[in-house]
Order: sequence, then structure tokens, then C-alpha cells
Amino acid sequence: MSDFETMGLPAHLITRLKTLGLTEPTPIQSHAIPHALQGRDVLGLAQTGTGKTAAFGLPLMAMMLETGRKPAPKTVRGLVLAPTRELAGQIAQNLRDFCEGTPLKVNMVVGGQSINPQIKRLERGTDLLVATPGRLIDLMDRRALRLDETTFLVLDEADQMLDMGFIHALRKIAAMLPEQRQTMLFSATMPKQMNEIANSYLRSPIRVEVSPPGKAADKVTQEVHFIAKAEKVNLLIELLDKHRDERALVFGRTKHGSEKLMKTLDKAGFATASIHGNKSQGQRDRAISAFKSGDVRVLVATDVAARGLDIPDVKHVYNFDLPNVPDNYVHRIGRTARAGKDGAAIAFCAPDEMGEFKAIQKTMGLSIPVASGRPWEVIEEPKKSRGGGRRGGGGGGGAANPAKPGRSRRRGPARGTGGQGRSAAA
Repeated sequence: MSDFETMGLPAHLITRLKTLGLTEPTPIQSHAIPHALQGRDVLGLAQTGTGKTAAFGLPLMAMMLETGRKPAPKTVRGLVLAPTRELAGQIAQNLRDFCEGTPLKVNMVVGGQSINPQIKRLERGTDLLVATPGRLIDLMDRRALRLDETTFLVLDEADQMLDMGFIHALRKIAAMLPEQRQTMLFSATMPKQMNEIANSYLRSPIRVEVSPPGKAADKVTQEVHFIAKAEKVNLLIELLDKHRDERALVFGRTKHGSEKLMKTLDKAGFATASIHGNKSQGQRDRAISAFKSGDVRVLVATDVAARGLDIPDVKHVYNFDLPNVPDNYVHRIGRTARAGKDGAAIAFCAPDEMGEFKAIQKTMGLSIPVASGRPWEVIEEPKKSRGGGRRGGGGGGGAANPAKPGRSRRRGPARGTGGQGRSAAA
């Protein structure tokens, strides 16, 4: 008897899991599923890629199959909220895989797609609806669905929803839900504002934590190159050229910058695509499909791909630009070393990114090994005197920027950046 069977899941779901090759539960599944089957609210802390979808999806399906009732028109029995279209798509696909052969109906509604077909699909009622908050509110405003019969609610990657400014949308959605419901909230980190969400949505929850916040996957090797911003592209091309047959995910900070980088890599002869907020959902889906199939070897993305992108064979993650939020670094590098495989995370740090780099190391509680260059030193310029005789306006210990009062330079003489002996001096 497998551990899934001892949890009390229905025989059909057990058989389906075996067909999918899932015989042993992950830690988050082992801890969360038994409590969820008892009807308890669950607060789960775990990184992406730890099996959270099954941790909430299997018990919800088990309880829905037990009741045996069908959803009324335009109603939703169970609602799963996700911050991005990519993550919503990943969740919906997993749920459909789990419930294949059952009468349960899974729908997904996200932005970037035509709303009318979504309205049509919701007319007959939905057992499990996976949604992004913005599109869900659009549909509610059009009276395309009701949440007054929703007895199960899941908030997945709740910390990212806060980062993306969905707090007001979540409050509006909560007001439409019945008070008597079972709620599960999953998050990779637990920022202070999360307590407000937890207190508002959960009732006497059981807390399940399977990996400390800020912890990267054990099989990810990390390194950093301290390099001038103007030299980043050359170094990236040099490193990508060493493993052209392996998948690499490159993270940029802005939509415009990521698109420009993708075009540069394409001209350099790499099979490249990009995903970011300026791309339509169809374009994003096609790029991810090409990346999964191997037609595209390098995918350039903003943080829309930091979570929910489950591609087992990503060998390299490049932080071309360091993220503003330290936790996003953890999520980014979590796109590699999945399913027990090895992976490498390579960060590029320009002078004006030292603040972000220090914050990342503090969050992770470790020193990232240096591959080339030397750490930039943040120098404070003198504060401006009242007489206006001095330059600068003072500056804290953050990252330097030409528009900011602080500036960075190397500690000691500049070193080359590796392979071609380039200078990393600012």
C-alpha cells in the first residue's frame, strides 16, 4: 500500500496517480493532504516545484467526488487563484491530469485571451476553476459566474500576488465568497502583509512548512560574475555558446530590455524566444511550447516566468539583471534542478546592482561563489551643504546608479571577467 493510499484518497485517484508515475508523495503533500481531507484550513509554506498542486488538488477532488453533486449553472464549487497566466495554465493542466476519467470539470480563466469563450464555458457551472484575479473580477462584473456556492478556495503563490498588487482584488473576491468554506493558502515566503491575508481568509489553519523561506534547490550550483553593464551581453553570449544544446532560461528586469536581449541573441545565432507582459497569451504559450520541445534553446523572460514554469530539462538559469525583490531570485533559480536533476544558476552583477545582490545573499543566508570580477564597493558621496557648494545629496548603502547619490567601484584592482579576459571595471 502506497502512502497516497494510506491518506484515504479515492481508489480512482490513486490509480490515476500511478498512471502518471506518482507513487510517493512529496513532503508538502504528505503534510498537507491528510489535514485537508479532514476539512481543515491549511497554510502551506513551500517553494515552487515541490508538488503543491497535488497537495491541494487531490483532497479537493476527493471531497467533491464524495459529495457527487454537479455544479449549478454559472457557479463554481472550488476556486484556485494564481498570480500569473503561466502558473494558472500549469495548475489547470495538472488538475485535468489528476481528474481524468472522473465527472469533474476543470476550467481556466486568465487575461490575454478572448473573454467570450470563457463566458460560454462557465455557463454550465464548474467544479474547479483556476483563475487570475483580474480576469475573475471582469467575469464577475459581467455576471458570467457566481461564487456564492464556492465551498473550496485555494490561494497559490500568495506572496507573488501581493508583490503584483492584487491585494485589493483579493479583498473584492473574498467578499463574494460564502463564510462557510475550506481555504488553503500556499506561499513560498511569508512577508508581513501575508498575515493580513491569512487572518482574513483562514480559520484556525494548520501550518505546514517543508522548506525554509529563501532556500534554493539543493542541486542548484550558483555563481556570480561582477561585470560592467555594457559587457553583460558579450559574457552571456560567451557562456551560452558553451552549451548550445542545453536549455537556458535568461531573466531580464524589464519587458523592453528582455525583448531587445532576445533579438540580440537571435542575431548571434541562438534559437531564442521571449515571454513578458507585452506578449499576448498566444505568443507566450507558443514560446513556452517551443522551449519545451527543444525548438527554442534560450528563453528570455521577465519575472512572469519566475514561478509556474515547470520544464524539467532547464540546465541553466541566467540572472542577466538581478531582481528588485530578493525572493524572486530564489524563484528564478528554482526553474532549474527540477525533478531531482542538477542545474546551474549564473548571476551578473553590475555596479548599480550591488544593493540587490547583498539583499539576495542576506535572504538566502549564504555567500554566492564568485566566478569572475570582484564585488563592487558602494561609495557615499558627501552630503550637499546648505550653501550648495558640494555635489551629491548623500546616499545610503543601496546600489549605485548615476541618478542616485551613491556610486560603486571595485574593491582593489579590476580583474577580467573570465574566458576572453575582458575588463569588468566600470
